[in-house]
Amino acid sequence: MEYSITLPASQQPMTIRDLLEKEWLVPRKVRHFLRIRKNVLLNNELAMFHQEVHAGDTLTLRLEETDYTYQEIHLGNKKNIHPLFEDEHIILVNKPAGVKTHPNQPDETETLLNDLAAYLAEKNQRGYVVHRLDKETSGVILFAKNPLVLPILGRLLEQKAIYRRYQAVVWGKLNNDTTIHKKMGRDRHDRRKRVIDERKGKTAITHVEVHAVHQKTSEIYCVLDTGRTHQIRVHLASVGHPIVGDPLYQTKNGPRLLLHAYEMFLVHPFTKEQMHIVATPGLWE
Repeated sequence: MEYSITLPASQQPMTIRDLLEKEWLVPRKVRHFLRIRKNVLLNNELAMFHQEVHAGDTLTLRLEETDYTYQEIHLGNKKNIHPLFEDEHIILVNKPAGVKTHPNQPDETETLLNDLAAYLAEKNQRGYVVHRLDKETSGVILFAKNPLVLPILGRLLEQKAIYRRYQAVVWGKLNNDTTIHKKMGRDRHDRRKRVIDERKGKTAITHVEVHAVHQKTSEIYCVLDTGRTHQIRVHLASVGHPIVGDPLYQTKNGPRLLLHAYEMFLVHPFTKEQMHIVATPGLWE
């Protein structure tokens, strides 16, 4: 595997060692192999780790298949993949409702990751899970296309540098914007569910912006400060406004869970481009 990355105009001068370790989060073992195998090129010339890089330089890393582990999965249907953005490092996909993000068992074949594997196989590339969406949730989801970029994306998520905005339709009239700050934990009686647990739960914060109010429902946007499982669904149900069609947290009938990951903002890990990706159509126009 060979990756050539041209450093953006915002790149500060630093050694190759610091770039690999502190900015790109290349694992220590992989950095060791790159150094002893002499598998780092700077502007197409063999480079040493103490050399300095600058904006506009091109750094090439030659990685071996054995440097990173990869769990093989069955190939799904590539026609189910609808890319919103793609380059050699990342791909953002519009996930349909009713599809799991990734398999939980080795023999599963009908998840989004299975379909992505089939889509990328023709390009001799692989997909790596960065985050997930509930099976019932639709919208934009981000995958890494190589193990080099995966830890950087993980850190961006931890630092809340990847901003996601959801659309939801809830039961009842929710007239005012609000922030729901309630701790969450597992439901002891149903392993599929999560509950509000202020004593033992983990911090969960959801910001709600009202878009429109109708006779029986409200259209809202949600932004998360934390990423707990089922967070939006549990928080909204806890304030008396469950999401329409939620099979776990309300009892009324609905066509599907009306929750959609509408847009994502992020800075590209290598190009430093400010990206805004929208998954259309949304729940409303």
